[in-house]
Amino acid sequence: MAIRNIVLFGDDILKKECRPVEKFDRKLHQLLDDMQDTLYDANGAGLAAPQVGVLRQICIVDVGEGPIELINPEIIATEGNQIGPEGCLSLPNEWGEVSRPMKVTVRAQNRKGKWFEISGEELCARAFCHEIDHLHGIVFTEKANRMLTPEELEAMKEK
Repeated sequence: MAIRNIVLFGDDILKKECRPVEKFDRKLHQLLDDMQDTLYDANGAGLAAPQVGVLRQICIVDVGEGPIELINPEIIATEGNQIGPEGCLSLPNEWGEVSRPMKVTVRAQNRKGKWFEISGEELCARAFCHEIDHLHGIVFTEKANRMLTPEELEAMKEK
């Protein structure tokens, strides 16, 4: 396992559509393990493959309940609405106010290729949407109602 470099905003890879995963092999497992190490090292809630320079439909989400690996994910249902602060490991110290569904159901494959469905609410729903957007070349700033000011960021840190 290894910690990979996180691609920063401005790199064209973050704007590209990712290709589906077709081979569920040891190389994929190594990438997933590396992404998990990278996510935890960066203290994030989610990480998508293009953020480590790989144009594949792979992301990992962990909002405190353990890692969820999503391969070839697709959002199949949403409910409700939430508006809240959102950041990104590829845009350090940048936060925006983003509207997302309150509940999201995703259909994806696990590291062995088996299809499953999983639902998440609140922060988990936000993370699912955010990471799946990355797989389609979308960065949260494109969906933000507005970016937060340095003063608002400081107030968030104090909470």
